[in-house]
Amino acid sequence: MRLAVDVMGGDQGPAELLHGVRLGLAADASIRELQVVGPEPILRKLAGEVGLADPRVSFLPADEVLTMDDDPALAVRRKKGSSLMRALELLREQGTDAVISSGNTGALVAGATVRVGRLEGIRRPSLACIMPSRTGAFVLLDGGANPDCTPEILLQFAVMGSVYFRAMLGVEHPRVGVLSNGTEESKGTDLTRGTLALIRKTRLNCVGYSEGSDLFNGKVEVGVCDGFVGNLILKAVEGLGRTVGHLLRTELTANPLRKAGALLASGGLRRIKERMNPETYGGAPILGLRGSVVKIHGSAGRLALKYAILQSAKAVNQRLNDEIVREVALAETAAGTA
Repeated sequence: MRLAVDVMGGDQGPAELLHGVRLGLAADASIRELQVVGPEPILRKLAGEVGLADPRVSFLPADEVLTMDDDPALAVRRKKGSSLMRALELLREQGTDAVISSGNTGALVAGATVRVGRLEGIRRPSLACIMPSRTGAFVLLDGGANPDCTPEILLQFAVMGSVYFRAMLGVEHPRVGVLSNGTEESKGTDLTRGTLALIRKTRLNCVGYSEGSDLFNGKVEVGVCDGFVGNLILKAVEGLGRTVGHLLRTELTANPLRKAGALLASGGLRRIKERMNPETYGGAPILGLRGSVVKIHGSAGRLALKYAILQSAKAVNQRLNDEIVREVALAETAAGTA
């Protein structure tokens, strides 16, 4: 198995992500080669400084960097020599199985769609985001790659999310919910009503409409929506998490008595922090592509990259894309959208 990692474009710099490469390789012996993409002289020097001496590591030179400020469509055409685009070229042409990047999300989705291409029968690739719930985790898709969708597209997202959850998280029949403004089927929009009607014709474990709170209380494992709604949910959750963290730090250190109480509760607080830590979930896979592409957050550190490497290796070993093609074809036949 061969992986490629674009270590440029992240907030913490390439040295931090090279630590993640070291940790990921140490945790998975099935990886035959890992190609680090970026300015080679700089990366070789940083690799020595962080103790990355694994013989499975190779370097692919790329002197340009796609920044968060770059327009995705223009960047894909004008910065073909960037680390992100060079990594995607490896996936398309040179037998690489998976690419991981912390760079510009829009450019990664656009570049992967154009350079790598979609799986047979897939209408749109989808950004799938894994987040913690009361009982474990759930996957939300689309997370922002497709703001405009049709019921036929959302049906495919439901199938891809279900296949991913089953293969990667071990739930045989994950519950699929269509995100709406209420659980009553009289609610929603033309898009959600059309999507629910199609999903009900398939063998997916559909629970009907789901409200936003259902994602976090363990009622669904797969939440389906267009990218506009999905991105709003993601950004709201990120903001809430930072606010709760700030309030806890402020209130638990407000006086000596509270500090003592916080010390007594430190074990539980530490466990909650571990469960809520997004880095332990790896990254957000872009499902539906001819290859595995995983987006890690721009602020991601070494642990996020370590788990994204393990996540990518597992997807390749599980032959996830073969299962997606098969299940999407079966669902579309059942729903009459093939």
